[in-house]
Amino acid sequence: MIRSRWMAATAFGALMLAAAPAFAQTAQPVAAAAAPAEAPSRGLSLRDMAMMERVSDPRVSPDGRQVVYSVRTTDWDANKGVNSLWLADVAGGEPKKLAISEGGASGARWAPDGGAIYFLSARGGSNQVWRTDRTGAAAAQVTTLPFDVSGFRIAPDGRSLILAVSVFTDCDTLACTKTRLDERAKSTLQAYDRLPLRDFDHWVDTRRTHLFHQPLNGSGLGGGEPRDLMAGLDADVSAGDASFDISPDGKVLVYGTQTQGAGEPFTNNSDVFRVALDGGAPVNLTEANKGADGNPVFSPNGRQLAWLSAPRENVGGDQAAVWLANADGSGAKKLTNWDRGASGLQWRTDGRSLLVSTADEGQQRIFSVDARTGQVTPLTGKGTVGGYEEVAGVLAYAHESYVAPTQIFIRTTGEPRQITHYNAELVARMQLPAAEAYSFAGWNGEQVQGWVFKPVGAVEGRRYPAVYIIHGGPKSPWTENWSYRWNPQIYTSAGYAVVMVNFHGSPGYGQAFTDAINDHWGDRPLEDLQKGWEAALANNPWIDGERACATGASYGGYMVNMIAGKWNGPWRCLVNHAGVFDVPQLMNAMDIGNFIHEFGGPSWERKEVYDAFNPETYVGNWKKPMLVLHGSKDFRVPMEQGLATFSALQRQGVPSRFVHVPDENHWVLKPRTWVDWQQEILDWVGRYTQPGA
Repeated sequence: MIRSRWMAATAFGALMLAAAPAFAQTAQPVAAAAAPAEAPSRGLSLRDMAMMERVSDPRVSPDGRQVVYSVRTTDWDANKGVNSLWLADVAGGEPKKLAISEGGASGARWAPDGGAIYFLSARGGSNQVWRTDRTGAAAAQVTTLPFDVSGFRIAPDGRSLILAVSVFTDCDTLACTKTRLDERAKSTLQAYDRLPLRDFDHWVDTRRTHLFHQPLNGSGLGGGEPRDLMAGLDADVSAGDASFDISPDGKVLVYGTQTQGAGEPFTNNSDVFRVALDGGAPVNLTEANKGADGNPVFSPNGRQLAWLSAPRENVGGDQAAVWLANADGSGAKKLTNWDRGASGLQWRTDGRSLLVSTADEGQQRIFSVDARTGQVTPLTGKGTVGGYEEVAGVLAYAHESYVAPTQIFIRTTGEPRQITHYNAELVARMQLPAAEAYSFAGWNGEQVQGWVFKPVGAVEGRRYPAVYIIHGGPKSPWTENWSYRWNPQIYTSAGYAVVMVNFHGSPGYGQAFTDAINDHWGDRPLEDLQKGWEAALANNPWIDGERACATGASYGGYMVNMIAGKWNGPWRCLVNHAGVFDVPQLMNAMDIGNFIHEFGGPSWERKEVYDAFNPETYVGNWKKPMLVLHGSKDFRVPMEQGLATFSALQRQGVPSRFVHVPDENHWVLKPRTWVDWQQEILDWVGRYTQPGA
């Protein structure tokens, strides 16, 4: 998942989005289509998972009659995903793949009159905006910029676009940026005078993503040179929809960004800016707040402006509230006082309420926020909601769970209705165990939530080996979703019990619960994991606690290394993907400069805290076999962390294996590579947990 700048600033998800009574019911788990005649007979294989169709980004037509959305399929031979666009009728019927999908298509957005669909495609050699009519039969290229367009919005009158484009801020034309890029390509030397140097999986080229105004001609195609609305501004705007909005009259742009120059990498203080599309200097509307402000959205009548605001600077997981003001930013007031952190702010088209998404006790749900009272009402129940949009009283959203991959649901009145059934025949042939939620008294006696899964085909009276999966972030909780990274059903299908816990630091249980991990990476969450494991064994005697392995990635890999030194007794083996060995080195080498505030400041100022919660401190106690996996393009947790982990294991004679993934970043994204990576994990766990091991 790619996070926007707003999400990165507020959630620190670094180590891995008036209430209508008709929407008050809770959504049901995703249902599959009618099952084949034969009964479910097997679990989920790695190849099954890699080849699944992945549904996302539903967009409702202006008349509320159709939904366009994205589907990613897998080209196994080319080892990559392929994106296409599909169209479904809200009233029902079989969805149709748009013919213009050939050559790749994503990011579809409806023209305001509903007569056309705009989308992104790199079929011409670079990522540009294209246009098709409602049938999707043929496409015309809208923009012809000399380099990629990373995102766009259509003006409410349909006569222009706002484009997100990366440029050199001292260039006054796009041609200037292109010339400089061409010149730089002639040399392998890269020089920097300030941070950041790297971003997730690539070295930065010092360009900044600005918003450009692109006029359209009578045919809906680009007409004239786009104009930089942030000309000369040393600032970045994310390409995502949550980063900027256009007023209904098409005269004003609002966006969220940072403007601290060389100090920007060391703070999450972002602000909402307002600028007239016909010219003028941007105006900072939220300068008084030193936390993260972003996701600005105009009300449908253009009279109000809402945005999300987190009050504290550099506090990971600081829960954002909804703020409301007049359209010019005056009269701002806090609308919500809610112990959850909102994201994905949108207005309902009736202007009486807004929509937000948040983690909530192990679910990722949509909530409605009354625009007058701030009252918050849940619209969905169990499961995880990804993208969503409401138009003309039709709410479309992408929903998934622990037992079903993503599908598109529609809500108008009454119960939600599923309108897509991708992977249905495959899922119907599978036996996917349901998650069994449990809770226990964790650190400080506070309630902590976890899940237990039985293995596929579990037989009464038998005991089964187990895998303990530890989430990353650390402020990125488990929610009931269909993960393509750490899916518990991969392990249930291989014959394992699975245990997962949302330890202190996990969002969705209140701000104090999330804050509890600050300055306490290595003790409070570890205590929760220990007590959660004990509770799982006590309540589920079919789990064989003598044949178990602990696994994790990113912060989860950090915790695996801490477990190796401080709690290695229960484990036959350990698995560490993209994990942390030396926290001080990580904080100074990773791509996020302000992440050090997870430890309250830089290592040279807080040495005792770093030493106490640094896996390297406890390496002398390592003795359990460990599998270490790391990607060369991982700049979130640089590969040297994995190399140091493996070196320490080898130096002490601890059984260990290092798996190098040369062309992957912090995640493993290529389908065949993902299968090989997961097979390494299954082989390692199997070696130490099967009978006779």
